[in-house]
This record gives sequence, C-alpha cells and structure tokens, in this order.
Amino acid sequence: MWSRRQGRLRPTVCGVEELRRRRREREAALRKARREQQLVSKRLLRDDAPEEAGEGCVAAILGETEVQQFLRQAQQGTEEKEREGALVSLRRGLQHPETQQTFIRLEGSMRTLVGLLTSNQALLQLEAARCLHELSHSEQSTVAEACLPATSYLLTYLSGHSSDFIELCLYTLGNLIVESEAVRRQLLPQGIVPALAACIQSPHVAVLEALGYALSQLLQAEEAPEKIIPSILASTLPQHMLQMLQPGPKLNPGVAVEFAWCLHYIICSQVSNPLLIGHGALSTLGLLLLDLAGAVQKTEDAGLELLACPVLRCLSNLLTEAAVETVGGQMQLRDERVVAALFILLQFFFQKQPSLLPEGLWLLNNLTANSPSFCTSLLSLDLIEPLLQLLPVSNVVSVMVLTVLCNIAEKGPAYCQRLWPGPLLPALLHTLAFSDTEVVGQSLELLHLLFLYQPEAVQVFLQQSGLQALERHQEEAQLQDRVYALQQTALQG
Repeated sequence: MWSRRQGRLRPTVCGVEELRRRRREREAALRKARREQQLVSKRLLRDDAPEEAGEGCVAAILGETEVQQFLRQAQQGTEEKEREGALVSLRRGLQHPETQQTFIRLEGSMRTLVGLLTSNQALLQLEAARCLHELSHSEQSTVAEACLPATSYLLTYLSGHSSDFIELCLYTLGNLIVESEAVRRQLLPQGIVPALAACIQSPHVAVLEALGYALSQLLQAEEAPEKIIPSILASTLPQHMLQMLQPGPKLNPGVAVEFAWCLHYIICSQVSNPLLIGHGALSTLGLLLLDLAGAVQKTEDAGLELLACPVLRCLSNLLTEAAVETVGGQMQLRDERVVAALFILLQFFFQKQPSLLPEGLWLLNNLTANSPSFCTSLLSLDLIEPLLQLLPVSNVVSVMVLTVLCNIAEKGPAYCQRLWPGPLLPALLHTLAFSDTEVVGQSLELLHLLFLYQPEAVQVFLQQSGLQALERHQEEAQLQDRVYALQQTALQG
C-alpha cells in the first residue's frame, strides 16, 4: 500500500512556493511579450471619384518638372476646376515612393501645399489634405518629417465641421505619428491630446474609428509611458474610451476594436492602472466579454476575434494589478458567468481561430491564480474535460492548460480530490510523452501538487505505468531533478 509521507516533496526541488515563483516568472515573460507585440501600422484612405477609378490607367511616377507644373497650376490656375484637377494628378502621382522623394526634394513644394491646405476653397483644401495623406503613408521617416509644417493645421482642422475632412486629418496624423519622433515632439506641445479628446465627442462613427486609430499610434510610441500617457490619463479620454466599450445597441464593433487596443497600450504601460480600475475598467471589460460570448453563439462572423483579442489582453493585464484587490476588482467580475463566457470563446477559437487560444487561456490563468472562487467555478461547471481537450492544439496551449490546472491543484486537498483521477490521469500520461521540455515540466509540477495533496494519486499513477512515463525524461538536464523527486515519492510514499 502506497502512503504519503508528510513534507517529503517540500524540501526537494519544487515545493508549492517554488511552483508559484516559476509561474510568476513565466507570467512576467508573457506580459512582456504582449507589451512588445504591438500593432504599428499605417492606413490609407483612397476614395477616387468613379470616373478616375474607371480610367483604367495606373498613376504615373512624376518627375520634377511635372510636380512643379501641377503645383503651379494648383496655385495659379485661373479656374477652380483646373486647380483641383492639378492637385488630383499630383495626389495620384504621390502614390509612388519615387514621386514622394521628388516632391520633398523640391524647394518650396511643401510650403505651396500647406498654402493650398489653408486656402478658403474647400475642394482645394480637401485635395491638398489628400496629397498630405499620401505622403504620410510613406515608409520613409524623411517624408513624414517633411510634413511637419502642416501638422499644426491638421490639428486645427480637427475642430471643423466636415466629418470627412476630420477623418482624413486623423488618419494622416496617425500615419505621421508612428513614423517619426520629431513629428510627435512637435505635436505634443501643439496640443494633440486635447485635440483628440475633443474629437471623441463626435457623433460620427467614421471619425471615432479614425480617432481610435490615431490615438493607438500615439500610445505605441517608445516615449509614451513618460511623455504621452500621463496627459491622456489626466484628460477625459479614458472615461470616454470605456464608454465606447459598453455593451449595448450603441456599441460599434469598429470603434470598439480601436479603443480596446488603445486601452491595451495604456494598461501595458502600467502608468496608472489603479485609475482605470477605479473608473470601472474591469466591470466594463467583463460585461463586454459576456457580450462577445453571446455574439459568437449567434453568428459565424470571424471578425469577432478582432475585438476579443484586445479585450482578453486588457482583462489579463488588469488582473495582475495589486489594486484589483484593494478596489474589489475581483467582485467586478462575476465568477461563473465570466468563466462560462470565457469557455464559449475558447471553443470558438478552437474551431475558428486557434491562434487566439493562448490569449483566452492566459486570462483563465490570471483568473484562477489567486482566486479559489474562480477555481471552484471551473470545477462546478464541469469544465476540466473541455479544458483538457485543448491539449493537442500546440505546445504553447498545452503549457497554459497545465498551468491553469496547477492553479487549481495548489488550492489544496479539496480541489485535488475533484481533479483526480477522472480524465486528468490519461491526459497527464499523454503529456509526459511529449518531447517539449516545458510541457513535460509543467506536467511534473501538476503531478507534484497532486501527490502532495492527494496521496491516493500515487498508487493510481503507478498502476497506470506512471514510473515508465517518468523514466523517459530522467536523463534530461532540465527535468531530471523533478523526475527524481517524483520517482522517490512514488517508490517510498
């Protein structure tokens, strides 16, 4: 008869505190990776008139003479239609990097374009802004910096009356922001944060979506935590962003995606996450998670993952904050409903978007790490078997599934009793056969906890050829200490 000897595993390689330390280190690495995996990009608005699009010709690369000619016609033409047509031709030529370089090399070209941008003729203003937009899409920082004389005017026009023009200015600013620190250095004292904060009051969905894009580009700047995010947190933007994420008939998916990523970048900066928690970020995101789970049950729309990803990341990061406990953050998330909603999303990802499974499992890990109530919900809803079904997806997913199971097991004997043996034993024997060291290591940690809190597990494990499963890894340098400890427990327990 196998029996447990008190404290046998504690002085060896991996006691409960050691397991917790390892998981904390792993979670810190995960958080760092998610901070670094940002979405720096540029967007291009092109809305050519039907007659232009239907001409069947590709816009030509322009030389110096042609650029000068179009600028002269736009500035000095006798008829507005002629001037507008010259800017249209220039704008189409600026779609080519070669024309962009030619343009910025020409002395006075940007001064002329800014003059047209600030003219009192709306159509010329619009076409000049479209030319700037083409320039802003360049991958060369020198092109973005050549647009510096125009930035103050683009900011000024954010308070205008034309929603189309405001949208264009916002996307142009967003493109310029991400390309050059020099542009950001100029925009900050010019008042870009108050200007963006004023735009969030717009009733136009297209403007709000463009605002979210521009703001997300600003938040991804390397200097954002020190120079940008504090002023954003001091404005009304955070409260308004959370309002944009409130579930209900007014929720617009496109707008919500943009502001969810904005919130993600703010949270990752860790400048003042308690402030966001105090504004109700956890409860808002939790309700949005429930809403997303309901939506995936009604539709096959694969676009839902665009919103699910930043929402999951925001919740996961906020749950690591000490302030969650002090402001009752866990109480803002209703245990069983959140766990059930998360598993609906995990099943959706499993079928439609497996690459997002780690995002959902990372949230499940953070929910269960320090919360017996979430672990109880997982058990009472019979979700262990659905969780185990995710093991074959990938090694990354396997490690995260096993980490969640470790979170449950470390809560003590009552939790281990409900875990073991059931479907967990064959699943563990299977993961012990993996070649991936991290998967096997996490399996060993789970076995360690089960042996510690559930002495009967040792005998059942041996009856199922458990020692042979351990022997496969006894020569592996990273695992041999843990394997040896478990072997000794099994043989002497």
